[in-house]
Amino acid sequence: MAVNETFESIKERFRKADVEEKIKIYTSVRGLTVEQYKELLRMFPIKHLDRLEKAMG
Repeated sequence: MAVNETFESIKERFRKADVEEKIKIYTSVRGLTVEQYKELLRMFPIKHLDRLEKAMG
C-alpha cells in the first residue's frame, strides 16, 4: 500500500477485489481506525469470513 493512499482509494480497491485480494488488503493495510476496518468488513462476503479469520491467525 502506498503511504499516501487514502481510505477512499483503499475502499474502492477492496470493493473491486476478489475474495483473495480482499483478504490480502484487509490483513496488510495499516493505520486504519476501528471504524474503517469495520466498514471494510461490512463489504466482505460473509460466506468467506472463515478464510479471513484464518488469514488473521
